[in-house]
Amino acid sequence: MLAIRLQRNGRKGMPLYRIVVQEAQRHPLSGRIVAQVGSYNPHTKATVLEKEKIEKYLSNGAQPSSRVVRILTKEGIKMPKWVKTAPEKHVAAKHADKLRKNQPKEEVPAAEEATEAPAEA
Repeated sequence: MLAIRLQRNGRKGMPLYRIVVQEAQRHPLSGRIVAQVGSYNPHTKATVLEKEKIEKYLSNGAQPSSRVVRILTKEGIKMPKWVKTAPEKHVAAKHADKLRKNQPKEEVPAAEEATEAPAEA
């Protein structure tokens, strides 16, 4: 079975990714790929794709990874019905009532502030 996935290139701290078609059992860094069908730069969000090749491999049953699905749909490539898209993540605080912004504000009257300052000096 084939997979369409990202293969990391570039230097430390500055990744560049190739979009490759490779056997699903192989590790992405093994170097043994079937075809290189594009590239993605996460810093500039620049994407270069060979749409005809990608559509050919998708129609033949290649499984895209979740990140590749997001990149391809953003570029306007229609996904087959069997491709699962990851749901949007909604992060909620575990204890929202304990957050500082949700605590009731304690107001100190201005008269008390004025009387406390001379007493400390």
